[in-house]
Amino acid sequence: MSEPIATTGGTRTMMAIVQERYGAEPEAVLRTVRLARPGVRPGGVLVRVRASSVDRGTWHMMAGLPYAVRPVSGLRRPKLPNPGRNIAGVVEAVGSDVTGFAPGDEVYGTAVAAFAEYAVASPERIAPKPTGLTFEEAATVPVSALTALQAVRDKGKVQQGQHVLITGAAGGVGTFAVQLAHAFGARVTAVASTPKLDAVRALGADHVIDYTREDFLAGPRRYDTIIDIAGNRRLRDLRRALTRHGRLVITGGETNGLWLGGTDRQLRAQVLSPFTGQHLGTFISSEHADGLRDLTALIDAGTLSPAVDCVYPLAETAAAVRHLLDGRVTGKLALTMPGEMSTSDATARRGRPDGWDT
Repeated sequence: MSEPIATTGGTRTMMAIVQERYGAEPEAVLRTVRLARPGVRPGGVLVRVRASSVDRGTWHMMAGLPYAVRPVSGLRRPKLPNPGRNIAGVVEAVGSDVTGFAPGDEVYGTAVAAFAEYAVASPERIAPKPTGLTFEEAATVPVSALTALQAVRDKGKVQQGQHVLITGAAGGVGTFAVQLAHAFGARVTAVASTPKLDAVRALGADHVIDYTREDFLAGPRRYDTIIDIAGNRRLRDLRRALTRHGRLVITGGETNGLWLGGTDRQLRAQVLSPFTGQHLGTFISSEHADGLRDLTALIDAGTLSPAVDCVYPLAETAAAVRHLLDGRVTGKLALTMPGEMSTSDATARRGRPDGWDT
């Protein structure tokens, strides 16, 4: 529901999503309001946001779960006015200390409180928007694709001819990871549910496994790298599916645990890794302009493409988060700002790659 916030006369305002408390149900904690536009500080870039997107991290910041996130997000209540991170838009103004960007530049990247018509970004966390992408498409890239790039290239060290297993292959990170592993010349086995198998196959998977019908770790196949995005399988099961010197990169895999939420697997993997010939571990994804420029090069070359399942208007952010939680999304969900797309067009729009079922 929209609840306008009064502002002083002459103050320019914007539409934004706010939350004053933690909660697991998006409809209960996310509100659409009008706020004063942020000002630009000397080292910042003010961006008129044209689109944003939601991901699993949105829910974690919104809910404050597991509790391990709260030292960053706020112990008792959220530090930030809204949980948005991804942006694609047009530079409105630049701070006095900023070089390399100018008003009118089309950019994408990450910013604080991105579920709003304007957001202030660090110049180290934005880059020129890929020319071939719409703002909605570009807004789905930063957090998820940077995570996938670091998992596949930097931590998984995927190379030509290797066999790679990717769990959660139809999700936001997974759809990028499948494309990247394929682009690096690997033979990709993608794990997804029945309705999503054709989609991940269209993204470049050489082999698909329906986890609802078979145990993807039970066969004789061994993998050089496993990118575990959405699983919660035991470490010993994952290790058994690795080659003798294979690499396991855990980027996700959640439980309902309130304190660690499944991250204990990542911790155990890092502790165990020095005592085995296999490389077991995890990482915290970093958001930086260098990675965004690498992604732009891949996108411009036609190697990488965001898989946009659906676009919602900003006022329906809670509905977008609910859609994500329902587990029916293939790829990414985008948010568009008021005036950029009508509500009826936004909720109906599909941006799926060729070969996807509609």
